[in-house]
Amino acid sequence: MKDLKKDGIILGIITAVVLFLILKDDFSNVVELLIKANLIWILAAILMETLTITFQALSFYQIVKSYKSNYRFSSVLKLMIVTKFFNGITPFSTGGQPLQVYMLKKEGIRVTKATNMIIQNFILYQMALVTYGIIAIGLNYKFHLFSKVPVLRRLILLGFTINTAIVILLAVISFSNKFNKFCVNKGILLLEKLHIVKDRKKQEEKWEEKCNDFHEGATYLINNKMLCFKGYLYNLVSLTANYITPLFIIWALTNSTNIANINPMTTIVSSAYILIIGSFVPIPGASGGIEYGYMRFFGNFISGTLLTASLLIWRFVTYYLPMVIGGIIFSTHLRKGESKL
Repeated sequence: MKDLKKDGIILGIITAVVLFLILKDDFSNVVELLIKANLIWILAAILMETLTITFQALSFYQIVKSYKSNYRFSSVLKLMIVTKFFNGITPFSTGGQPLQVYMLKKEGIRVTKATNMIIQNFILYQMALVTYGIIAIGLNYKFHLFSKVPVLRRLILLGFTINTAIVILLAVISFSNKFNKFCVNKGILLLEKLHIVKDRKKQEEKWEEKCNDFHEGATYLINNKMLCFKGYLYNLVSLTANYITPLFIIWALTNSTNIANINPMTTIVSSAYILIIGSFVPIPGASGGIEYGYMRFFGNFISGTLLTASLLIWRFVTYYLPMVIGGIIFSTHLRKGESKL
């Protein structure tokens, strides 16, 4: 909890600085435009974020229920919302996965199996992310959407390469039992030489069992092609809902759906690139980097007060609102002393 408070303070300071830099030259105009925003389109944007989380939950639910058939979808949905809080408040979004392991363990699922489920779900998410990366890079190559941001284009290619490498690495870890055991045994041997591990044989047997559990879970997943397909499809739908959200926000601020160069394609490609840029920023919520990416990419199509106001609403809808709701759900169950979501 102390680390969460520390991360929260850091996030608050960074948010204040970013808001000051964004609003210092155009505060009154931005506020005026926000007040005039079309509430219907704002609610549509919130609906898109709701769909984003719901389909993320559906993907994970497919995997969880294959291990524990009586696990409720509502529990997975709450878990995914709380994950938004832990991911949002920790650097590189590292807080969500440990929480998921902990909560699944409370539901009677072994830590190894819970970790394996999370890895498999992450692989499906990365596959969808890489798919969108290929689409975005292809569309940008064909239509030259971002000729003004050559440096960011290089970062996009780097990010795409890293995400692809992560998919391959996770696949090797999940499906190659020999590779896992080799790495584990070499690691235990090194720890023994450093006098950190005393009983090497006992540790090797313990970790061999864990490796077998990982391999068993991965084999089960790959042998259930419909499960893989559903998880992959759900993640594609989730990303689509997330990527299209800025379009509704821009429509809300202009009261028009007919804006030059702003359409579903340019919005989705811009959003896909922004998410990749955010993965390079080691700050809770990628604050600073995400805002910079938004201003640079969407700045190719809109400008001035409209660009700034749309950024503020977009960050609120896709980041701050889900994180606050997740924090409320977490703190409520924490106060009640409940072990389950």
